[in-house]
Parts: sequence; structure tokens; C-alpha cells
Amino acid sequence: MFDQGFITNAINRSAENSSDRRNFLRAAGVAGFGVGAAVLATGSPALAAESTGPAEAPSDAAILNFALNLEYLEAEFYLRATTGQGLPDSMTTGTGTRGGVTGGRMVHFKTAIIKKYADEIAADEKAHVAFLRSALGSAKVSRPKINLDASFTAAAQAAGLVKPGQKFDVYANEANFLFGAFIFEDVGVTAYKGAAPLITNKTFLEAAAGLLAVEAYHAGVIRSTLYALGIALPSVYTTAQKISDLRDAVDGPTDLDQGIGNASKANLVPTDANGLVYSRSAAQVLNITYLNAAPVKSGGFFPAGVNGVINTSGANG
Repeated sequence: MFDQGFITNAINRSAENSSDRRNFLRAAGVAGFGVGAAVLATGSPALAAESTGPAEAPSDAAILNFALNLEYLEAEFYLRATTGQGLPDSMTTGTGTRGGVTGGRMVHFKTAIIKKYADEIAADEKAHVAFLRSALGSAKVSRPKINLDASFTAAAQAAGLVKPGQKFDVYANEANFLFGAFIFEDVGVTAYKGAAPLITNKTFLEAAAGLLAVEAYHAGVIRSTLYALGIALPSVYTTAQKISDLRDAVDGPTDLDQGIGNASKANLVPTDANGLVYSRSAAQVLNITYLNAAPVKSGGFFPAGVNGVINTSGANG
């Protein structure tokens, strides 16, 4: 999720003071660090504000705000599928331009276990938003404008799932919903994994590891459920591969992304030759969410871009 250079600088630099770190620990629910009553009573932001100048490395707040943008997207996607409603207004405020959400409605799940999976993931993603907002305090960014309608159609057309002029309704049925979830979940895992070896502050590393672990569980559930559907409908394997190929096409020249396998062999855990999950940078993540291989600041699921200083996709076109 984070480029190698800026996360190392952001963690090691003294952008946050001891009070900032204590507030973050409190937000993360970490006990035993001596957070006094005076600190708890302050209304100061939990982390330092975002960078203000081009010569200044992004702060811890900028890094976590980038993650918050992505968690907003996932939470809105899952909550609308399971409840028909998105995040409450009280969980969408902050700095930057607050945007609305286009599209999204309840999915009429036919399979009870898939509905239960979706309910649990939706609750997790909402909790991620709450956690990051609490950790960031007044430095948190607001929810950016999100498109859950035309963006999925654009992705499906680019992947060759539907023809130009045709619509792909991700909320039409549980299979379409699972394909939509498949677009997001693998990206989150590879993104957080990319940050892990670069974080030297153990508190931030533990928080990132916790988020990575949950996203990995989610991805495993989605991949396994899709693979099971493919036993009766082999075209599911082909569709998943096309989505994987689309992600690979926009995030750079490497061919790392993987589908879920085929009727003869499962690929539920996408790894490299060493059995390890690969990594993505922030720019690569935005290539996928903007649905663009070029260096742009908006598009796709974020039609007005993400909020915060980390907002530009990579030059992969």
C-alpha cells in the first residue's frame, strides 16, 4: 500500500511527538503505555498533520489517511450489499472534500453461508474505518467521492467480462458481488504486505500487521467461495482470471497477480516461488482503484480522487 521511500522516512522522522504516540496507542487499544489522564483529556489529533510542502516527507497521518481512503471504499461496498446503507454520516467527516457514494444496494443472497461471510466482512471493514479515524484524530480525511456503479461496469468492460455498452451490476446477485469483492481483497493484502518490512516503529507495525491479517482472511474467504462456485460453473474460474489480468495490466509490467485456479487445480493462496505474498506500492494500488495505468489523480472508484497528499497513481501506461 505504501511506497518504500516515504514510509521509512515517515516512521523514522520526528513528525509525531510522545503525546501523539500515546494517543495512537490509546486509539489502538494498547494498554500499559502510561497514557495519563491529562493526555486523554486533550482534544489534539492523535497523529501529526499531513505534510504541507513538496520538500517535506509525508507524515504518519498521510500514510494512515491513504489507508483510510481504501477502507472507506471497502466499507461502503460491503455495507450497502449487506444492509442497503453505507457508513453513517458521523463516520465520513474530516479534512478534504467530503464526497457522496453513487450506487450500491442490498444483494439478494440465495446462499446463507455467503450472506454470513458478507455480514462479517462488512462489520470488519466498518471497524477498520472507525479504528483509523480514531487513531488519526482531527487529522483524519473525510470520505472521498466513491462510485460503486459505473466503476464496476468500466472494470468489467476492461476485463472483457461484458461488451462495450453493456452494464455490469455488481449487486445483481451473489456471484457478481463475489467478483466485486475479488477486485478489492487481493489488492488490500498485497498493499499492506508491501508496507510491513519498511516499518520500524513497532506500534505502527503491529497495527499494520493486524489490518493485513484481516484482509488476508477476507481474501481467502472470497477466493475459496468463488472456487467452490466454479465446481458447478467452470466459467467462474475464467472470470476470476480476467479480473486478475486486468489488475496486472494497470499496476505495472510485472505479472504477479493470480486467479483462483481452474477445475483441475486450485490457487486459493496467490504466492511467489517462495510461498510468499507479493507487494504493491501506493501508486500501484491507485492504478487499480483509478482503473488507469497512467499517472493520474482520479478515476474509477474514486472519480474525484482520494483525500490526502498520497493521491497519484503510477506511470505504467
